[in-house]
Amino acid sequence: MIFFALKRFLIAVLLLVGISFLTFWLMHATPGNFFDSLKLNPQISPETIARYEKLYGLNQPLLVQYGRWLFNVCKGEFGYSFFYNVPVSHVILSRLGNTFILSFASLLLTWSLAIPLGVWAALHHNRLVDRSLSILSFAAFSTPSFFLAILVLYMVSQWGILPLGGMHSPDYESFSWPLKIFDLARHLVIPTVVLSLASIASLQRIMRGNMLAVLHQQYITAARAKGLPENQVIYRHALKNAFNPMVTLLGYELSGLISGAALIEIVCSWPGLGSLMLTAVRSKDVYVVMAELLLTSSLLLIGNFLADIALARLDPRIRYAKG
Repeated sequence: MIFFALKRFLIAVLLLVGISFLTFWLMHATPGNFFDSLKLNPQISPETIARYEKLYGLNQPLLVQYGRWLFNVCKGEFGYSFFYNVPVSHVILSRLGNTFILSFASLLLTWSLAIPLGVWAALHHNRLVDRSLSILSFAAFSTPSFFLAILVLYMVSQWGILPLGGMHSPDYESFSWPLKIFDLARHLVIPTVVLSLASIASLQRIMRGNMLAVLHQQYITAARAKGLPENQVIYRHALKNAFNPMVTLLGYELSGLISGAALIEIVCSWPGLGSLMLTAVRSKDVYVVMAELLLTSSLLLIGNFLADIALARLDPRIRYAKG
């Protein structure tokens, strides 16, 4: 296991370097940089713009710029935001918690509903419940999430029962702690539900298929033949093995805690990393884009690694050996 962990760590480092360099190249492949927009301002002289470009190394070759950025990242410095005029770490940290709250709420809702619904559909295979869930699932994950968000916002605007955007009410600071939590929960409802629907539909179908495959295995038939109670057969033997493939998908969800809500954040005016990334890309705020991408890629690799370790612990049939 130690050898496997070291091997995965080295591969992860190489992947992060490759992903970051590709993104850095793509950001520079398009013409211009952030300071080109300042050239439209007659009050800013070309000498001032040239001085800023030299200060941040934007007049140097691509490899030199990337090497300088990579060296600073190794020291824990992620650069300076041109658009917000503050260090990148301050910009990311100011939005990170908001995105995490939304994505974590969506993760809890998704997995708490998808797994039981998948098991329920498998146990009622080809019955009305199974067919109804199949139709709803296909409808949910075939509908674009941003379009669904717009529809939900329109319906809620007609009813007036929930906030239409943002994270807090205007007088949020004057609330007591219970009211602050309640206000945040009300603002979470629409983006969380919209963000979760497609994931619930997809995971429910996967769990259903896994459960059906396991229920037809010979050891399940043998367990029933021995006279074990049906609940014990389903939840102790079948569900445990059917859930193993889901552990890998749970590893992918870790990166989604940061990046999965980008479009929904923009549509629902949630002040998270999604709108921050959009602004950074449009303004060519290179170091903000690089920091966000590095964070997301790291979480994806960490999630996959933890999923592999969890699979090795949960399933005794899986062993990671040297070579």
